[in-house]
Amino acid sequence: MTPRRRQILDTAADLFAERGFHGVSVHDIGAAVGVSGPALYKHFSGKEDILGQCLLHASEQLLAGAKDRAGTIDALIGWHTEFALERPSLIVIQEREWRTLGPDVREQVRERQLAYIGVWTDALHPLRPDLEPAEARAAVQAVFGLLNSTPHSARIGRDAMRALLTRMARAALVG
Repeated sequence: MTPRRRQILDTAADLFAERGFHGVSVHDIGAAVGVSGPALYKHFSGKEDILGQCLLHASEQLLAGAKDRAGTIDALIGWHTEFALERPSLIVIQEREWRTLGPDVREQVRERQLAYIGVWTDALHPLRPDLEPAEARAAVQAVFGLLNSTPHSARIGRDAMRALLTRMARAALVG
C-alpha cells in the first residue's frame, strides 16, 4: 500500500469514528489529507470504497499479525491489545459501520475475521483441551469484545490499560 493511500485510510477512519460514515463527505476526507475531494478518486472509487478498504485492511493486518504470532495465546493477546490501543478508530468503525459495507466487502472482511478467530482457537486448544470447538470460538470472540472495548474504556493510561487488558484476557481464556 502506498503511503498516500495509507494516509487517506487512516484519516478517513478517524473521521468516520468521530462523525460516523454519513457525517463525513469525500470533501471532508480530501481536506483532511490536503487534497480536493475529487482527487481521492485516483485512489478509491468513492466513500464506500474507502470505508470498505479501511475495514478490509484492518482485518488483513490483524490476521497477518496473528499468523506471525501463532501458537502462543499470550503473543496473540499482546498483538490484539496493542492493535486496539493504537487503532481505536478502526475498532469503532468496525462496530458502528458494519452494516454500511457492501455485501462483497462484508464477505471479504468476514472471511479474514473467521481465519483470525481460527488462529486464536488453534492457539487456545493446547491450553484448554476441555473446550469444544464452538466453546473455544465463543471464548475467543468474548475476549475480542473485551479487548475491543478499549476505545470506550481506556481511561487509565496506555501502559496500565495494556496490563489490565492482558491480565483480563488471559484470565478469561486460560483461567
